[in-house]
Amino acid sequence: MFEKLFKLAEHGTNVKQEILAGFTTFLTMGYIIFVNPSMLAMTGMDQGAVFVATCLAAAIGCLIMGFYANYPIALAPGMGLNAFFTFTVVLELGYSWNVALGGVFISGVIFTLLSAFKVREWIINSIPHALRFGIAAGIGMFLALIALKNAGIIVASPATLVTLGDITSFGPMMAVLGLFLIVGLVSLNVHGAVMIAILVITILGLMFGDVQYTGVMSMPPSIAPTFMALDIAGAFEVGMLSVIFAFLFVDLFDTSGTLVAVAQRGKLLDENGNLPRLKKALFADSGATIAGSLFGTSTTTSYVESTAGVAAGGRTGLTAVTVAVLFLLALFFSPLAGMIPAYATAGALFFVGVLMVGGLVNVKWDDLMDAVPVVVILVTMPLTFSIADGIAFGFISYAAVRIFSGRFGEISPSVWFLAALFVAKFMFM
Repeated sequence: MFEKLFKLAEHGTNVKQEILAGFTTFLTMGYIIFVNPSMLAMTGMDQGAVFVATCLAAAIGCLIMGFYANYPIALAPGMGLNAFFTFTVVLELGYSWNVALGGVFISGVIFTLLSAFKVREWIINSIPHALRFGIAAGIGMFLALIALKNAGIIVASPATLVTLGDITSFGPMMAVLGLFLIVGLVSLNVHGAVMIAILVITILGLMFGDVQYTGVMSMPPSIAPTFMALDIAGAFEVGMLSVIFAFLFVDLFDTSGTLVAVAQRGKLLDENGNLPRLKKALFADSGATIAGSLFGTSTTTSYVESTAGVAAGGRTGLTAVTVAVLFLLALFFSPLAGMIPAYATAGALFFVGVLMVGGLVNVKWDDLMDAVPVVVILVTMPLTFSIADGIAFGFISYAAVRIFSGRFGEISPSVWFLAALFVAKFMFM
């Protein structure tokens, strides 16, 4: 049955190798079942329901990727977009989490249409590489700032906006320890380094009486508080347009980049360097995003941590299906997820931020036309606490420096259009 479904022999693999690869992938990305519910709970959403929605959205995405696209790529609610959902859309802009979920749903539908009509390739190819690297790195800086805030390392200040918190208190010290533990474990090639560090810091919190023990396993919580609670009509407000665009734009590039990176690692590209069955893989992403919004979680996307499973020998969709089964089994560990304190996940957030900032090595720093818009994104995205505003300033500055330098020919039609759209947004909305 497995041979017929996944063509194991054709890909030079077997059931044991694929299942091992699935376990490896899950260990590297499983931290999301702790981080995502705690982050979205800040919007007022029921944490237990979000925990269930996180596991279900991830499982559905992995099952579609495994059975339909036959790729060893796992999906789950994405880091960065969950922070944007919480801190910008709900806490800053003041939209309800129901409307925010409606925005996620609409972005998923648009993503599906773009992939079906092959508009996706045109969009990706017309966006300058500098902006792509800058946006990814900006999201990394955004996550790092959130990590420092959640840990209490950075606090508000009426004089200087932000200042150093009490770093000698228990939370900040545990957050720093968690980060160093992750880095140490990763350097030793320990699979599941992030998840291990989160659990170790939580155990230390229990030992020192800072965390209350509520159990490890139980039946899954009710998903009723968030199931089908999205407000699609409310998401059609004019002010939500930039939010939906940010959801779509980040997911589009994150997914495309991840698919190519994982496929290269597993030698899954064809002789022309293209990914076969790309449309099916993209459907897994957009389908999981739509399903996740119905269950009650932020945008679901492909995880670059899937490269760990590919490195362990994963070559087919059986790897992704294994990850799906593990996410379903994780539903019974909700008490453990509920115990995880914010400082235990702060190190994980900061570490993911570091990985995302790494793309800056590809920026042409000796060319001011690229360097300026990238730095604009790096500064504005975390300081405005908005991925959408960071993207907007990036496009505007990219076009502006070329206009003032007389290099009009370097501005693609899509950049002209988006830069003008963002200028109009700031002027009239």
